[in-house]
Amino acid sequence: MKYLSFIAECDAVKNIKHRNLLKILTVCSSSDYQGSDFKALVYEFMDNGSLEEWLHPNASSSHGNELSKRLNFVQRINIAIGVASALDYLHHQCHIPIVHCDLKLSNILLDAEMVAHVGDFGLAKFLVGSSLDSVANQMSSAGLRGTIGYAPPEYAMGCEVSREGDVYSYGILLLEMFTGLSPIDNTFRDNLTLHSYVAKALPEQVLEITDNILLQERKSHLGQYSPLRWLSKSDGIFQECLLMVYNIGVACSYEVPERRMSISGVANKLHQIREKLFSLGLHGQD
Repeated sequence: MKYLSFIAECDAVKNIKHRNLLKILTVCSSSDYQGSDFKALVYEFMDNGSLEEWLHPNASSSHGNELSKRLNFVQRINIAIGVASALDYLHHQCHIPIVHCDLKLSNILLDAEMVAHVGDFGLAKFLVGSSLDSVANQMSSAGLRGTIGYAPPEYAMGCEVSREGDVYSYGILLLEMFTGLSPIDNTFRDNLTLHSYVAKALPEQVLEITDNILLQERKSHLGQYSPLRWLSKSDGIFQECLLMVYNIGVACSYEVPERRMSISGVANKLHQIREKLFSLGLHGQD
């Protein structure tokens, strides 16, 4: 970790406390085996690893049987709500608002109860000024602004980081959570992006673009002897919830920053979706 990035992360996390932000336990400073300066942030251990390991499991993962890594609909909504709540806190409730600048699956950690915690503030920046829309050049870290696939297009054009930039990254993350497709998947070429892929599919092809794990979960909840009328209504609500999620993801990831949803509005919509899922008898521990 570079010195400037380390200082930025310390500054960003030392005074913030929220249920959905990764808790820092201590800071270490020493020398490595080559005598070089070594600095480290020690965070609270997260039993269930990163969201990336759950959505894109592979043989190198160290968190148990890969066959068990299946997030159901309510778990994904709970995680999405947690991340949105963390961003809302950083953007609007901190004494000096903070932009995370590197929101992605690998920076979302899950505790023993599958509660989401946003971590890695190495690129975080503090918003200052009367409008709270731009970033002071003299504060926070230097370097790359975000990760390819998640960073908003305006950053590539040299624009200053902003709340809207985090919202874009959140929108991409949300679309990835429900399609199961990474924004840098080989599917996306020739100007096709995860955003445009989902936008073009709505509303008629909502099931076709959805992670197959969610569709399998849905079938397992449809009893063989359930009344046809209930099945029809239940399927309608299920698809409506998926459509609402995708609409949120698309609205957060527009190319034009001013068109993007506010993160507080996102959290409210996601709570509505969760209530609809509860009405179907779907719960996070199923």
